[in-house]
Amino acid sequence: MPGISGNGAVTRSTLRQQIADALRDEVLAGRLQPGQEFTVKEIAEQYGVSATPVREALVDLSAQGLLEADQHRGFHVREYSLHDLYDMIKARALITDGMFQAAVSAPQEFRRPDDPYVKATLTGVRRRGEEAQRAATAGDLSVLIGYDLRFWRELGALFGNPYLSDFLNRLRVQFWVCAVQHLRRRGDLRGLLWSSHTELVDAMARGDAPAARAIVAAYNAHDLALVERLATA
Repeated sequence: MPGISGNGAVTRSTLRQQIADALRDEVLAGRLQPGQEFTVKEIAEQYGVSATPVREALVDLSAQGLLEADQHRGFHVREYSLHDLYDMIKARALITDGMFQAAVSAPQEFRRPDDPYVKATLTGVRRRGEEAQRAATAGDLSVLIGYDLRFWRELGALFGNPYLSDFLNRLRVQFWVCAVQHLRRRGDLRGLLWSSHTELVDAMARGDAPAARAIVAAYNAHDLALVERLATA
């Protein structure tokens, strides 16, 4: 695991978040395997920090569904089934379709694509989308996940509801934690991963909400089909 160096200026809450982020990255990269067990003491020694922020970080990750606590023993990486993955995608689809449907039916409630803030945000999101698209096409899961999460988090912020954006980001992290447990067994992932990020950004930049909604619907359908494909592999 990569180390975390701290100093007196680093607050406990910041250290807690650093540890949680580092462990989340380890799970997403597949270096912490499903079912793998560890204790607060082991993680604290690994990172050279006290037990308190480590325990808090592990509790946070457990609340997010990435870890599970073992009474009197420590924690382990949660194992997800393909049925879990299917349910996550269905939940994501219900929420995202509702968001884009609202943009179609009540466009006056959303910022116009020529709004300076929206234009600047979409420019940055498109760069993230290009990187995610390249990684997806190449089947590079490690690179894809980071860009994909940032792409959707920044795109979701344009809808102006931080609670919804935060919920969807947590769901997407859970989705990837679940997905990597199954995708990394496949080997070559070229042609298997969704890669239409820039098409979605372009539709939003044109102010074409129906087209954007259709692309998001195709994205969710693609991932549902991927689960079926993994199930029959």
